[in-house]
Amino acid sequence: MYEKPGMSRRRFLQMAGVAGLTVGAGTGLAGLVTACGSEEVTTTTAAPATTTTAAAPSSSTTAAQATTTTVSAGPETGREIKVGYVTPVTGPLASFGEADAYCVKSWQEAVAGGVLCGDGKLHPVNIIARDCQSDSNRAAQVAGDLINNDKVDVVMAASTSDTTIPVSDVCEASGMPCVCTDSPWQPWFFGRKGDPKTGFKWTYLSFWGIEDGLMNSIPTWDQIPTNKKVGVMWSNGADGLASADPVQGWPPFMTKAGYQIVDPGRYQEGTEDYTAAISLFKKEACEIVAGTMSPPDMITFLKQATQQGLEPKIATIERASLFPSVMEATGSTGYGITNGSWWHPTYPFKSSLTGQTCQQVADDYEAKTGKQWTQALLHYQVFEIVAAALKAATDIESKDAIIGAVKAGVLETLVGPVDFSKGPMPNISKTPLTEGQWVPGTKWKYDLVIVGNATAPAVPLGGKVQPLSAFNRT
Repeated sequence: MYEKPGMSRRRFLQMAGVAGLTVGAGTGLAGLVTACGSEEVTTTTAAPATTTTAAAPSSSTTAAQATTTTVSAGPETGREIKVGYVTPVTGPLASFGEADAYCVKSWQEAVAGGVLCGDGKLHPVNIIARDCQSDSNRAAQVAGDLINNDKVDVVMAASTSDTTIPVSDVCEASGMPCVCTDSPWQPWFFGRKGDPKTGFKWTYLSFWGIEDGLMNSIPTWDQIPTNKKVGVMWSNGADGLASADPVQGWPPFMTKAGYQIVDPGRYQEGTEDYTAAISLFKKEACEIVAGTMSPPDMITFLKQATQQGLEPKIATIERASLFPSVMEATGSTGYGITNGSWWHPTYPFKSSLTGQTCQQVADDYEAKTGKQWTQALLHYQVFEIVAAALKAATDIESKDAIIGAVKAGVLETLVGPVDFSKGPMPNISKTPLTEGQWVPGTKWKYDLVIVGNATAPAVPLGGKVQPLSAFNRT
């Protein structure tokens, strides 16, 4: 259901070069290279072993001069470890990759002295970041390039199922350890035909699930009196199809909670005219609008809905409304929008790499980039998982040893605890999720306030949800 029409799974993997084909070079991560369009970012970090010799002072006697020598050497330096990273820096999903230049630089600084692995050697680390250009086929291609041409030891991927699914498929077929984030677990697992009894061998995901979003959204909706009619905007992309799934998606949760779904059908991503859906929602008197949309689609939809007089009491738009840069592009029509919030400066967690709190990382991001913090800083976690696995792996020449360390690892990270043994499916470790609402900001145009924490009570609430009518959205 989640595969693109007209392309077989075999053909898809062939394009990625997993059968030994050579694929083209990838585009470099924007912001980390001097010239736009450079092919890759590679960073080697290591601390050489040091040796010091101290001689004792000479004696004034006629006895032969005595010399004492002390030698102190650090761990043996091992070979370079290559870690690949696939993310969208350009294209319609570019907002998901906005924080990745900062994350990669932070990773580099955190392992500037190399990584002391389970083999007892200090290994320099070479991070190769590639832009998938918001295209699933491109994501598969650059993943194959990292594996076949760059000879990486581990692959990381982030930013929606459109990126993580093709990268994971290529890695699974190639026997390459892979860790992903920023993709609800249902489309990532079931969209890849995962078997709940066995799971996958080489690919792992740390992120929340669709059920977590609804378990936060519905209690938030319940706080505002409505007629419980919900107009839904689900695209024909992987995440939209997963949201619309009658078994694993939103419908069973909404129906059980007493909400009526008004569904105009799957819309084509990149649509420029949403009049038909807006007219249906107005005709059915929908007082809630909810959906899973890309940033450009949400911006267009919100502006047209306002122009055409659609005035719901609540609007919950997943995926697109995550980032302040996207919200600013909506003007004022984004005030009051709610969403499932993956990460926030008030989350009570610390980095396993540096010990920084969430607030410290958010402040550091703003100071170094001049931009407002973004939930995409959650991507920071994926290298925390990889670094911990490398430290535990007793043989970095063995892909089995590396993926075994990923599977067995239990770790506290900037995004919360990681433990792949807990599920809900093999290969999955869930991250906390809360409900946020965008309100007029003080320092920035928009501020995100946590208004629901049903599935993550350890995260403090920042306020109470308000209806859209409470905001000036014109």
